[in-house]
Amino acid sequence: MESTQQPPIPEPQLEAFLTRWRDGGGSERANYQLFLTELCALLDLPSPDPAADATEHNAYVFERRVDIQRPDGGVNRGYIDLYKRGCFVLEAKQSGKQLDSDGWDKAMLAAHNQADQYVRALPAEEGRPPFIVVTDVGRSLELYAEFTRSGGSYVPFPDPGHHRIRLHDLRRPEIQQRLRLLWSDPDQLDPSRHAARVTRQISRTLARLARSLEQSGFEVERVAHFLKRCIFTMFAEDVGLLPEDQFLELLQRLRDTPQNFADAIRGLWQSMHDGGYCGVLNARVLRFNGGLFQGVNPIPLDREQIDLLIDAARHDWSQVEPAIFGTLLERALDPRERHKLGAHYTPRAYVERLILPTLIEPLREQWQTIQAAAQTWLQQGKRDKAIAELRAYHHQLCQLRILDPACGSGNFLYVALEHLKRLEGEVQNLIADLSGGQLGLETSGLTVDPHQFLGLELNPRAAAIAELVLWIGYLQWHYRIHGRLDLPEPILRDFKNIENRDALIDYDRREPILDHQGQAVTLWDGLSYKLSPVTGELIPDEAQRIPLYRYINPRKAQWPEADYSVGNPPFIGASTMRRALGDGYVDAVRSVYGTTNPPSPRGRAMAFA
Repeated sequence: MESTQQPPIPEPQLEAFLTRWRDGGGSERANYQLFLTELCALLDLPSPDPAADATEHNAYVFERRVDIQRPDGGVNRGYIDLYKRGCFVLEAKQSGKQLDSDGWDKAMLAAHNQADQYVRALPAEEGRPPFIVVTDVGRSLELYAEFTRSGGSYVPFPDPGHHRIRLHDLRRPEIQQRLRLLWSDPDQLDPSRHAARVTRQISRTLARLARSLEQSGFEVERVAHFLKRCIFTMFAEDVGLLPEDQFLELLQRLRDTPQNFADAIRGLWQSMHDGGYCGVLNARVLRFNGGLFQGVNPIPLDREQIDLLIDAARHDWSQVEPAIFGTLLERALDPRERHKLGAHYTPRAYVERLILPTLIEPLREQWQTIQAAAQTWLQQGKRDKAIAELRAYHHQLCQLRILDPACGSGNFLYVALEHLKRLEGEVQNLIADLSGGQLGLETSGLTVDPHQFLGLELNPRAAAIAELVLWIGYLQWHYRIHGRLDLPEPILRDFKNIENRDALIDYDRREPILDHQGQAVTLWDGLSYKLSPVTGELIPDEAQRIPLYRYINPRKAQWPEADYSVGNPPFIGASTMRRALGDGYVDAVRSVYGTTNPPSPRGRAMAFA
């Protein structure tokens, strides 16, 4: 992700800088420009330019002027402490407060809100920068990112556990490189760009292995189940839920004795299901359960197929991008969809344009209100009341239910999960600060987790992938925050939050529709393609048919109760509905709904792309 690496700062130069600013005092106006200029010199970055009279020429300056529109139509003049067009808006404070104290938090929050106000006042033609930076002069920097530049909230970067850079953190080369990119090429810091590349590479490898196994005569569904278990095993190894590199080393040993592959993998997966000592790894493994490793029946692989699995295992699975992984995995595992593997998929930014205004922005508005209420209690000397406000809001976040009634492989649900985890992290940080860290353990049993994200999906393979994506995303987030996963067993839970069923109708049973000769009526499956012998292009493979059904006693499907409903359901126009779905299904839906709209969940908000 972080491209050309510059050499680390020479130690004598770095230590001299840290010593110079360690005991800094005085006013922020006297010190912040000097501090930032010296920081730029330390990182071998250009210093800000002299300010010009014409504001539009001030692309990298101190005291950049902005005009802030008041509700009454008037204008307030503001000045950005340091502005770099296309990179960041920086607001400086010299708090004099103890780091992580409630007074320090209040000062940093005020600085962040001021910077956010400046961002929104920038001329539209300049665009929003991807970062807001808040610095306590000589002591710390806080980074907040909004890579989509779509008007959403800036969130702690890279996450609420690591967005605060203390001055002594400059000793770490990765922090030096992060700040250099912040100044020079901030989009290189967007984790989704790197993760999307890794995810595409992994998906291509899995598609090759799936194709090879199908050509060996194994059924598509068995191949899909086998590879999903392999995927989670490789992920578990890379986030520390299995002993480091042990699965990869096992695969490398088995390539020379492929006849032992199925027995060895069966032993590993049975141990992951039950927990306890695992003979093939010669180590204790955690109990995963959750149904993923129930009734394991590994496929025997030959040496070449084991090599493909080794190629996949060598990737860093902790960096996979769940927002697109589900779609790519579904295509990799389904021979009818595999031709789309290199084609367009719904990118994270598109999903966020729906999720953020529908779900996250309203919750963040509530969060601002909660923070203000907590500050009011603190000013009255009632710290316990302030903490109670924060804990009640955290409890609210952990009770929310988000439904996608056509969830596919779960990308919308995952993005909602990630943003809720980001917000939860901010709430937990403030609770820990106000309580001196004493309430962190107390609230650790209550957290935003996959059971809050509900899905309906007709495709059984996609429904299973959606559940896998949510668990990978949830565990990945905890790994990024804590650097390890210290979770209660079983690691996985079978919440049954993703239901494999129709979102429009329920029915008692369905019967095949027969023609006059008593033969089943079928239509093209809508997914299978073949190469045209004339043009060489993909065309529908009409030989791949699915039966049509008559639905007995159809009625409105009951959706799970939810607070928010989001998603990207498939759209089929009225003129093509019967051709795509068949007369039996269309007649059943119209008998239930007539010309009315499909069902809605009982909840606060709905948004569909």
